[in-house]
Amino acid sequence: MLKRSGFYKASILAGFIMLSCTAQASDLKQRQSELEAIQKQISNQQSALKDTSRQHEKLISLLKKDEQAIAAAAKKVTNTRASLAQTDRKLAELDGRKAELDTLKQKQQKTLSNQLASAYLAGNHDYTKMLLNQQSPATIERLLAYYQFLNKARMDAIKQLQQTMTELTAIESEQKAQQTKLNELILNQQQQAKTLTQEQHQRQQTLKQIERTLNSHGAKLEQLQIEEASLKRVVEQALRAMKDNPSMEGLSSRQKLNWPTKGRIRVGFGSRRSGEVKWKGVMMAAPEGQSIDAIASGKVIYADWLRGFGMVMVVDHGKGYMSLYGHAQTLLKDAGDSVKKGETIALVGRSGGQTEPGLYFEVRHKGQAVDPARYCRR
Repeated sequence: MLKRSGFYKASILAGFIMLSCTAQASDLKQRQSELEAIQKQISNQQSALKDTSRQHEKLISLLKKDEQAIAAAAKKVTNTRASLAQTDRKLAELDGRKAELDTLKQKQQKTLSNQLASAYLAGNHDYTKMLLNQQSPATIERLLAYYQFLNKARMDAIKQLQQTMTELTAIESEQKAQQTKLNELILNQQQQAKTLTQEQHQRQQTLKQIERTLNSHGAKLEQLQIEEASLKRVVEQALRAMKDNPSMEGLSSRQKLNWPTKGRIRVGFGSRRSGEVKWKGVMMAAPEGQSIDAIASGKVIYADWLRGFGMVMVVDHGKGYMSLYGHAQTLLKDAGDSVKKGETIALVGRSGGQTEPGLYFEVRHKGQAVDPARYCRR
């Protein structure tokens, strides 16, 4: 019955995974069709500026869907890795406890064997004969107490051995269950990694088409201005969401904090981007998938995709201070979540149309951008 139950559970799980994969594949196929349709329009209408602008907006919308799909797949991979690590630790604990119990069982069996041998050597004693023989009552009483003690010791040893055997059986059963879970997680992770690769390929195709629509310096500058305006709206939204919370201490330039991820600063604060557009934060070069940690404790007040900046998270640290993390591969926290200093909140990526992985990082005080280097140590 247990085997049949396990088979049914595995079948149901496999069905759920298959349905999830089918839904993801259907969504990906739809976005591929949308991209092909836009490609045809661009090829047929290169001369019409208005049409090109409209196509560019469609591509940005498609890029958003691509990058959100990548974020969802990457989050699943991250969660599955965490589950794998937890299951590995559980198996290691079970293996350790089983080894302890095996050693204990051997000792208990040896103790019981010695007790049985002692009882055999002492011989069988008829209590009636002992009472009728000519020995003194005191001697008989001592002998009776001795034999009762030996009998109790044997019973205790048998009971302990039975308890050990019961726990061993339970642990062996748990080991099998954890191993089955581990195998399922490995299969799940392989499928998730495949989905992530497909989504990244689709995003690359979309990016190529976006580049074709931005074929002049003026068009690129216009896009930067649109992106900056989008960021400004998010900051204003975040300011409205910020609440005065005495438990949040804000940021202090006297106590240097760690940077949110390990990597070199590729673009510094205040550097010129294009025209009059300047960087309000820093661009940090870092490998894709590397952890992004909160620079201080706070509360997430924004976690979503933003044009030009991809997957973005904004954290309120109190006293008018906020930190912003952009171009993430995926966000591991949602709006409303509390975060601790040094807690992993996202993964480094290249969302927002970036060709190289990295992190865009800002610190703001009462809505105004300030140099993050004032708060983070080099």
